[in-house]
This record gives sequence, structure tokens and C-alpha cells, in this order.
Amino acid sequence: MQHDIASIRKNYSQKKLSEEKAATDPVKQFAKWWKQAVASEIDEVNAMTLATASSDGFPSARIVLLKDFNEKGFSFFTNYNSFKGQQLAENPKACLVFFWKELERQVRITGLIEKLSAEKNDEYFNSRPEESRIGAITSPQSQVIESREWLDGHFKQLKKEYKGKNVERPAHWGGYIVKPVIIEFWQGRPGRLHDRLQYSLAETGIWKIERLAP
Repeated sequence: MQHDIASIRKNYSQKKLSEEKAATDPVKQFAKWWKQAVASEIDEVNAMTLATASSDGFPSARIVLLKDFNEKGFSFFTNYNSFKGQQLAENPKACLVFFWKELERQVRITGLIEKLSAEKNDEYFNSRPEESRIGAITSPQSQVIESREWLDGHFKQLKKEYKGKNVERPAHWGGYIVKPVIIEFWQGRPGRLHDRLQYSLAETGIWKIERLAP
């Protein structure tokens, strides 16, 4: 029997988010929430939705994993030839969304995209398990393939070829950094009167903090 989807709801009541207690810099505020999320032992705490759009304006979204963040931005890795890679080449803007339901929190990051350096790409690629490195070479990501058997067979073949050898990063695989221009922090509150603080980057390089209506 189908559930009544419209009746599904949760009342949020764990925490508050005020301008007085928020950091003046959004990356510092993210770092604060990040530490709390990690301490809460959230499963795949670094999972985030990555939204992109091609030049014709059609959007696309998928889950990827955050691999680093600092004052410059938020980084992830992928296949540059993938569908998201094609969209980012056409339209180098993106939005990231974290939803930490255990803490009743969401973070939305909108920014400009740049590729990471070859040195950073090599550093992270070489830190991955061997099977993950071979997998990155095996998969023509986002392309139509004939079957699962073809994929598994190609992987086994490459695994034999690389036995005893160093698996080097392919040129089509690497990272991006999302350089934020807007970051919004959302804290669930009772009665759907949620706390929403938005940080907007001004031309002067100063972050402006504003409260948004829930």
C-alpha cells in the first residue's frame, strides 16, 4: 500500500543559528560545522550533491565526495570526460549541497569552477587504493557501454597488465575546486521557521551576512 507522501514530515528542534554566534568568514563557519558533523559519526559525511548546467541551461545533479576545503574553495575529483566534466567545460559554475540530517543542517555553496593542478591531481590519485586507480582507467565514465560483463572484463585485463607496475593517473582524470561566491547555512527549526544565514562575496573580497526567510 502506497504511503501518503504529503503527510511525511519531521519537526526540527536540535539547534539554532544566529548572526551573533556565526563566524564572519563562511569557510570558518563551514569548518566549525564540519568538525561537528565528523564528531557525530555521520555516514559518508563528505557526500555532497554537485549541481551543474550545460550552456543550454539544462541542469544536472549527482552525489560526489568532498576531498578538501580551505579558504580558496572546495575540491572534488572525477573524470574530465564525464557528463559533469563536459558541463563544467561549457559552463564553469556549480553548486554544492551538504545535507547532514542527523544535525538537521544543510549547507549550499555556489561558486566558480577551476581545475586543480597536475601536481595536486597526481598527489591524490597516488593516494587511492590500486583498484580505484585501475577503475579510473577502466571506466569511460558517462558513456554507453555494452554490458556489465564488458566492464568487469576490461578491469580484469587492466589489472593483469598493471601487475607489479605503477598505475599512473590518466590525463582525463583530475580535480576541480569550487571557489565560493555564495554560501548558505540552514539550520532546521520548529514550525518550519528555519534559520538561514547567507554569506555573499562582495567585489571588495568582504563577506556580507544576511538572514533569509525560511
